[in-house]
Order: sequence, then structure tokens, then C-alpha cells
Amino acid sequence: MTAQGQTGLYAERGGSGDRLVVLLHGLGATGAVWHRVAPLIAARGCRWIAPDLRGHGASQLGGPFGFGNHAADVTALLADEDPEKTLLLCHSFGGVVGALASGGLFGLPPARLVTLGTKLDWDDEEIAGAHALAVKPTRVFATEADARERFAKVSGLWGLVPPDGPEVAPEMARGVVAEGGGYRLAMDPRVFTAVGPHIDAIFAAVKAPLRVAAGSDDPMVSLSAMQRHDTGAVQLAGQPHNAHVTAPDAVVSLLLD
Repeated sequence: MTAQGQTGLYAERGGSGDRLVVLLHGLGATGAVWHRVAPLIAARGCRWIAPDLRGHGASQLGGPFGFGNHAADVTALLADEDPEKTLLLCHSFGGVVGALASGGLFGLPPARLVTLGTKLDWDDEEIAGAHALAVKPTRVFATEADARERFAKVSGLWGLVPPDGPEVAPEMARGVVAEGGGYRLAMDPRVFTAVGPHIDAIFAAVKAPLRVAAGSDDPMVSLSAMQRHDTGAVQLAGQPHNAHVTAPDAVVSLLLD
């Protein structure tokens, strides 16, 4: 596993083979959230790369933070890869980034796109709430444990992995940094400014073979919403929003089976 920063994005890599699986995390998380998925991809004879998106984790790039900026970052990271052997597996916010990167505006589309738990319907109140979070002052916590708890909640990991303790879960990596005698989330709150564009239009423009999926217990996306873009949309039985954490085998099967 190696990290690289030529494009300004921190990314971890692993595996071997001709095909590359690009793992894009959700809003508030880091590439480390794919910790349980990555070795399964490698076992299937593929390479993988898991970047921290702009404004997240160790990728402390400044704004702007629109979906197009994220998509441009990711496609720059893949500049030397063959699109016909590149597959995207994207969670939540990362699904919108992956969909935009698969629409032909940033180069040839990938060989396949799978989105997991991507919220497709946003009302005005939800968009306003996200934008309000973008301008809130960064909160500094007195203890690292408090900051980790907040990161776990923002990233959707709360209740799925231990946020602190003798063995902090690998999925929590790079989520918290020291700040002025305390600790804060590594995420730049301005990433919330990306929320707002019409998600259906982005998905309608995808030019790669597309599979849309979510956990059946994910409150953020319904089967009917997913079926607007994929008549074969999949609900993973009994799984939550972060199904790649709770059911990594099932999630990898969506892409590689």
C-alpha cells in the first residue's frame, strides 16, 4: 500500500492486476472507510485506489468544493490509467462525484460505475441546512476522544466501528487533527457547499454501465428513487447507509460479479 500526492489528493493504493477499482468515500469520511473492501478487491486480482476527496482527511486542498472540482481531482489522479480497465465504486457523496466523472466531461467514461447509498432527492430545507453547516465556525474539541466521536457521527461510522479506545478502527484514520491545544475534524466544513445541484441530471448523463445500490435500511435513498436511473437497482437486505462497512463482500460483488 502506498500514498501519493501528485495531484494534491492523498490516496492509498494496493492490489495488482490490469483492472483498477477507484473507491470514492462519502461526505465527511476519508478513503480509510474502504478498509474492509480493499483486500477483497485485491483478492479478485484488481488494483485499487482510495483517495481522500478534496477538503477531507489528508487532502487539505482549498476550495471551491463543487462536485465538478471533486470530479476533476479524481480524473487527474487517474490520468495515466486506461478508462476501459477502470471501475468506480462510490459511496453517498462520492457517488455523485463518480457519476459526474463518468459523464464524459472529464475524459472517456470508466468501464463501470457502481454507486452505493447516494442520496438522489434533496429538498430546499435539506440544501439550506447543508449550506448552513458550510459557514459554521470550525469546532475545536478539548479531547481527541470527543473529536473522534464527532467524526464517527459525521461520517456515518457511529455505531458501526469503535471511535476510540486502545484499538481505534482503521476506518477512522485521518478523520481528526490537532488544533490549538485541542482537536478538530480534518474535514473542511466548506465541503457542504457542494450540496444543491440537481442530482438526477448528473446521473442521467452517465455514459458508463451503471449499477445503483443502497442498503435496505438506508433512510437516505429509496428503491423507487434508484430505479429512476437503474431499473435493476439493488437493495442490500438489512444493511445501513454504510453498507461497505457492514457487508463488504456484498458490495464488492455489485462491482465485480
